[in-house]
Amino acid sequence: MAVKLPIYMDYHATTPVDPEVLEAMLPYFREQFGNPSSRTHAFGWTAEAAVEKAREQLSQLIGCKPMEVVFTSGATESNNLALKGVAWASRDRGNHIVTTAIEHHAVLDACRRLEKEGCDVTYLPVDRAGLVDPVQVAEAITDRTILVSVIAAHNEIGTIQPLADIGRLCRARGVLFHSDAAQALGKIPLAVDEIHADLVSCSAHKLYGPKGVGALYVRMTRPAVKLTPLLDGGGQERGRRSGTQNVAGIVGFGKACDIASRMMVEEGRRLSALREHLKAGILRRIDAVYLNGHPERRLPGNLNLSFAGVEGEALLLSMKDVAVSSGSACTSSRIEPSYVLRALGVSDELATASIRFGLGRWTTEEEVEFTVEKLTERVGRLRALAAGWARPGGGTESALESR
Repeated sequence: MAVKLPIYMDYHATTPVDPEVLEAMLPYFREQFGNPSSRTHAFGWTAEAAVEKAREQLSQLIGCKPMEVVFTSGATESNNLALKGVAWASRDRGNHIVTTAIEHHAVLDACRRLEKEGCDVTYLPVDRAGLVDPVQVAEAITDRTILVSVIAAHNEIGTIQPLADIGRLCRARGVLFHSDAAQALGKIPLAVDEIHADLVSCSAHKLYGPKGVGALYVRMTRPAVKLTPLLDGGGQERGRRSGTQNVAGIVGFGKACDIASRMMVEEGRRLSALREHLKAGILRRIDAVYLNGHPERRLPGNLNLSFAGVEGEALLLSMKDVAVSSGSACTSSRIEPSYVLRALGVSDELATASIRFGLGRWTTEEEVEFTVEKLTERVGRLRALAAGWARPGGGTESALESR
């Protein structure tokens, strides 16, 4: 079967909208365009009912009450609302936050802003697989700690954190627990009671929904989480997030959650098998390839590899037929090693030679095999051009075993 080019393997960056999601959204751009806050006519009632249906669909996916779902513009806003909202509402109780060194910038930058406002933040290290130790979380908590924030599943290395263990100890210590679940939602089981979470950030566009919409789960029992809102205005979302709701986007988010509820287990198995097929093909054909992230506790569609002797950006530019992303970011015309990979103990040389493969709902086995062939050719060519590169005589080995 012919492979349609280019191939998309960057599903962690964003996902295409599922056709069922688009179909659900379309009426809310024209025929059913009402404002949910309009309480005096059918246009507003219809829009409000659509928003509440989506709230129910998301709540069913994560096992919470619909009233505990706050719709936002995306996971970045949700993370900011969780961290800043708790910090501002808790000034009389404490000013200490515990998080990890590998969080998404939406969490790290929010923490740095709060540090400028007088908060103390502890950034915990992770091991070579990208896991945070719950024991270290417990040791970091003080009588001034108001919040612990740990990413559920990592966007770059795919590692899934031991959320239940961390949440359990936070609950025992009376400290709120937040998790950025933008990448985890709908990919792995995520029941808020099972992980003992008080706040969970979600995004639609990582889940085959539209961009520009997300949500924050806010526990309303045992006791209710107190948040100071980021936005003041009309008091929408029970006063927790003012602003006219993005009805079409929210409807799409709800539908994406509904689809995930039905497909998550089967889709997870399929993507795990495809990922392992991709990894095995690469390791069989290319020497000196190193795995980044946990070999087992990782997102089904995630594979992050470092290719020794190859510059990551050059490899990306040579792979024009396959959309993947690099573990390194280009800043001010300089290649900067990924802060995440550095936190894992990966050398700067390997960190700048890393590629993230993100497999998703429409990835096929033929695309995986094409990628292996193309990657083998391009890595070989770049290594041949690299001064001083000596091809190892042995096979490949995991970066967890030798760095």
